[in-house]
Amino acid sequence: MLKRISALILAGATALTMTGCGSSDSGDSSVGSSGGGAKDGKIVMGFAQVGAESGWRTANTKDIQETAKEAGVDLKFSDAQQKQENQIKAIRSYIQQKVDVIAFSPVVESGWDTVLKEVQNAKIPVILTDRAVDSQDTSLYKTFLGSDFIEEGKKAGQWLVDQYKDSKDDVNIVQLEGTTGSAPANDRKSGFEEIVKADPKFHIIASQSGDFTRAKGKEVMEAFLKSNPDIDVLWAHNDDMGLGAIEAIEGAGKVPGKDIKIITADATHDGMQALADGKINFIVECNPLMGKQLMDLAKKVVNGEQVPQRVVTEETTFTQEQAKEVLPSRKY
Repeated sequence: MLKRISALILAGATALTMTGCGSSDSGDSSVGSSGGGAKDGKIVMGFAQVGAESGWRTANTKDIQETAKEAGVDLKFSDAQQKQENQIKAIRSYIQQKVDVIAFSPVVESGWDTVLKEVQNAKIPVILTDRAVDSQDTSLYKTFLGSDFIEEGKKAGQWLVDQYKDSKDDVNIVQLEGTTGSAPANDRKSGFEEIVKADPKFHIIASQSGDFTRAKGKEVMEAFLKSNPDIDVLWAHNDDMGLGAIEAIEGAGKVPGKDIKIITADATHDGMQALADGKINFIVECNPLMGKQLMDLAKKVVNGEQVPQRVVTEETTFTQEQAKEVLPSRKY
């Protein structure tokens, strides 16, 4: 009996040693006994969404929920209502639930190190979607899946420069920025301004956050129109703010797309319709349909596979004629 007990103890110790070596050999501190989902073949993902502030975000949420179901991923979803504290609370809840992977689209860029270190200590891998964080410690997340917002801003600026290349007159621009401190707001602003500042005829005479919402976009544009009667161009960081601004422009007795040229980002169905109707002049696409890529990345990081630290979504731009062509088959 004594020999049998000793043999069982030895076997258990050997099993523990082998498990430890397996984790060590992978070189991946984020993969371990973080949750029970992957053990029975079903990954449990905690996803902390920004909110439902725009048509783009609604399409993004729907796509993630649908592709999770298709991929057999058990999705635990939370809506932060555009508040960072709500996202942090949700992430800590996912730690307590011992999910296999956490994904989230950060409301703002800063202030994530503490909670991400808690996730890392719990050995749960993190995937950033749509928006980045400004942490210097890139080991706190496995990969960032999303758009190149700086490039989007540059595309918007280049279209404007091309439109006015033969003009010597000053061009007065107002800018509706996204949520203050968010990656798309910061990057679209810097990309756009980098392009237009090269020509002294372009002047950004007002720039303010419209918080990515249609209502706020209308409100801020109304204020712009009252304080700046000679506006030539509006650069709105998303379609919803641009659509709200169109209401304000029409309310002021001006013709959107003619009296004031309008550039937006996203290419949602409503934005594309306004483009086709001539109320918006140019849209830079930001693709919300990243669910399939997210589920593929989640499976890889949970299994300890190496993934690129940056995965960029494929996107294009649209003129009025191009919008008319693709509208009938537009998915969002």
